[in-house]
Amino acid sequence: MTTSLVAASGHWTDDEALECVSILPETPNVITVCFQSPSGRPFDFKAGQFLTLELPVPGGPLYRTYTISSSPSRPMSLTLTMKAQSDSIGTRWMMDNLKPGMTLRALGPGGRFTAADHPAEKYLLISAGSGITPMMSMVTDFYDRGRTCDIVFVNCARKPSEIIFRERLEHMASRIEGLDLRWVVAERDKYKPWTGYQGQFNQLMLGLMAPDYLEREVFCCGPEGFMTAVREALAGLGFDMEHYHQESFQAPGTPGPELVEAPLPEDDLPEEDVQAEILFDISGVSASCPETDTVLAAARGAGVAIPSGCTFGVCGTCKVKKLEGEVHMVHNGGITEEEIEEGYILACCSNPRGKVTVEL
Repeated sequence: MTTSLVAASGHWTDDEALECVSILPETPNVITVCFQSPSGRPFDFKAGQFLTLELPVPGGPLYRTYTISSSPSRPMSLTLTMKAQSDSIGTRWMMDNLKPGMTLRALGPGGRFTAADHPAEKYLLISAGSGITPMMSMVTDFYDRGRTCDIVFVNCARKPSEIIFRERLEHMASRIEGLDLRWVVAERDKYKPWTGYQGQFNQLMLGLMAPDYLEREVFCCGPEGFMTAVREALAGLGFDMEHYHQESFQAPGTPGPELVEAPLPEDDLPEEDVQAEILFDISGVSASCPETDTVLAAARGAGVAIPSGCTFGVCGTCKVKKLEGEVHMVHNGGITEEEIEEGYILACCSNPRGKVTVEL
């Protein structure tokens, strides 16, 4: 199907199929698919929104939702960037079968994960893996305006070679004032030096990357576990969660229903008006405190000495063994998963829940 050079009146709507015009490989198992409307109509959406594609897989149509990675400032085409997971059906079908010239039905666009609905002087964008796609759309939109901005852009990936859009983002950052890129990787690429952050994104990194994070509008996108960790880290630092937004949507199972944005999950965080009780087993001392107090603060208030250093969950000096009960712990690398499984906690960043007994 050939796209008309003269756009029809009005914008594209989902009563018209999308035509695939090109497919660009990004990183291993990641592609960007570029679509145009066969009628030539331009696209109208907000940066950060998503589309739901109807995929003609064997056994019947499959509906899969993808964030738009292109910007509304470039309306003559629309791109979707997708990563095939090990259990992927829809994305794998697209990688194996979709070719330029083919058309797909789509629903949308939809979603409220967009800076357009939350204007601010400063933004903090935090993403992991393919969660970078809505951030790419928003940053490109800011870039195309040609004005200075104040954006700290954090992206986490397994390796430097798996950072999606890295070259394009670095080019934009070199051409516009106020776009500050921060990459975090779990491991290095072989034979290539890495001078950025390495490890798991945490509160300490956040403080170094964006010291004024409390003043920023935060957008987060990535795997559910990653977004939960970011929410807990921000909440633990006293961030006003009214200014936190994450991409969360559910795709319709059949054609027709309106795209629905899922509500932000309610995290089970410590509450100031809920009391906890800590028993220090060896000392024979017990203490009552709000859930928002740390085990370390409660111990000091009760006269029980716990060695401590950074008080930020990094050094591991305050590591103690929990014998009973539950705590809410947001650490910054000072304890291993094996130690946590054995019952150890960091007293400086653990909040007691209900009755807790520690070996002191």
